[in-house]
Amino acid sequence: MMLEVIATSVTDARLAQAGGADRIELISGIREGGVTPSIGLIRQVLAAVTIPVHVMVRPHANTFCYDEDDKLTILADIREIRELGAAGIVFGALTPDRRVDEEVLKRVLAVSGGLSVTFHRAFDEAADLTASLRLLGQYPQIRRVLTSGGQSSVLDAVETIRQLDRLGRELSITLLAGSGLNTASLASFLRETGVSEVHMGTGVRRGSDPLQTVDPDKVRAAADIVAAESARRS
Repeated sequence: MMLEVIATSVTDARLAQAGGADRIELISGIREGGVTPSIGLIRQVLAAVTIPVHVMVRPHANTFCYDEDDKLTILADIREIRELGAAGIVFGALTPDRRVDEEVLKRVLAVSGGLSVTFHRAFDEAADLTASLRLLGQYPQIRRVLTSGGQSSVLDAVETIRQLDRLGRELSITLLAGSGLNTASLASFLRETGVSEVHMGTGVRRGSDPLQTVDPDKVRAAADIVAAESARRS
């Protein structure tokens, strides 16, 4: 089981690691749902921590539908991220009719090399979550899907997450559940859904404020809950 924590700075990344996070999702623009961080920030975070760092690749927060200029920016960013030595990228794209954009997805996978690829919460805006997951499962390079089950909070989509997680296991793709989780809700959510990976942002920040730093004590509490659930399942 894995606990992923959002970091928006080197300080966040260090505090997340100190608290026991298993992986970092590095982003900028947390209030906008995350956009691609600067090359300098990526480089500094990679130098500061030893746990895996997955980097958001999202050129802007306007839409998940990208024009050709956006696509070229995405591909250029991925090449740089790969060269810097990140463990993975977090990416997603949709067509205007809210389907997974396979054209850009194939181009992304072609330049991603050995990077682990997570399809991010663009997934939650897809017209059909089940069909989208089945489609993504056809691409072995896509290791996981970050989702809140189509709701603003994953806590309002427990049954959907349970069903998507079961399907993901059949497709050999991991469901990474996130949005709205905190240390008070985490244990019951894990028991009720059966997911093996969770993603936390505001729920492990000081004062539950997205603009405050990561709170290592909250991360430690979340990590302990994940570890306890892992032991229970074994």
